[in-house]
Parts: sequence; structure tokens; C-alpha cells
Amino acid sequence: MLSDFMGADKVYIACGYTDLRRGIDGLAAMVQQQFDLDPFTNTLFLFCGRRRDRIKALYWEGNGFVLLYKRLESGSFQWPRSESEARSLTAQQYRWLMEGLSIDQPKAHKPVKGLEIV
Repeated sequence: MLSDFMGADKVYIACGYTDLRRGIDGLAAMVQQQFDLDPFTNTLFLFCGRRRDRIKALYWEGNGFVLLYKRLESGSFQWPRSESEARSLTAQQYRWLMEGLSIDQPKAHKPVKGLEIV
């Protein structure tokens, strides 16, 4: 279900680790207070524990929150650990993360910005 989740307009991950004992209210408060984002939007928020084999996803469905929990049977997620902020993901980065790859693929083509015709 999480691997092909396409219902959200945006996806954010909480870099670093999160205490996964938190429930819906604790994660929604974290989104509001720590990241200064609105959890009541069409956005998927992802959180990862220390061992990197479990993630929780928080999503507002219009009339209530959905809390998804995924535990890998083997392997781990390539989760960014160096920051303690929310990071926006592109659809491609989200797919990489769910496939066990790093969201920062060094050989991937990067989007080119600021071009103009001369």
C-alpha cells in the first residue's frame, strides 16, 4: 500500500530518527510544531525509527487521519540521518525510498532550472 501510494499532493520525510511510539496526535503535533507544516493538507508525512526497518506514515483523509505502519522483514530504508527537519520528496525520490534506495541517487539526472533561449 505505501509502495504505490499516490493520493497525496506532497510527500515529506522527517529526517533523522523519530520515536515510533508516538501515535497520530504526537506525529501531527510534531509536523505542526517542529516542522511548521500543516498536517491537515493532502500531504503524506513519513517517519522512521532508529533501526530503519520500520516507518510510520501520517495522512489526512479529509475527515480523519490515517496512520500506516510498515516493518521490513529484511533490509532497511535508506533514511537521511544528518538533519532534524522535514524534507520534501519528489515522486521519483519517494519510489526510490520505498524500493530501498537512497533518495539522493548520485547518477540520476537532476532537473535543470533557470534556462532560457538565447
